[in-house]
Amino acid sequence: MARKARTKGKYKLKTHKATAKRFRLTGTGKLVRTKGGKSHLRRRKSKRTKRLFSEMIAVKGKGYKKRILRLAPYLKKYKANPNARSGKK
Repeated sequence: MARKARTKGKYKLKTHKATAKRFRLTGTGKLVRTKGGKSHLRRRKSKRTKRLFSEMIAVKGKGYKKRILRLAPYLKKYKANPNARSGKK
């Protein structure tokens, strides 16, 4: 049995999973992030403050964007949960 021919190609890069979960690319290519402080100690916060936690914020700064895209090289738009958009369960 003949050996399989080796193909010359680049190495696969590993995605930093924590980064991939925290950031997302929009359709226009903007890098967005969620706000921190959503998980606990929310009883003492106002309704307005809690509502503002759900907004996404664009990442500012070239250095930050460069680092995030290096940690998550395959970051694509709509990557998080494809079934959530279409309404399927």
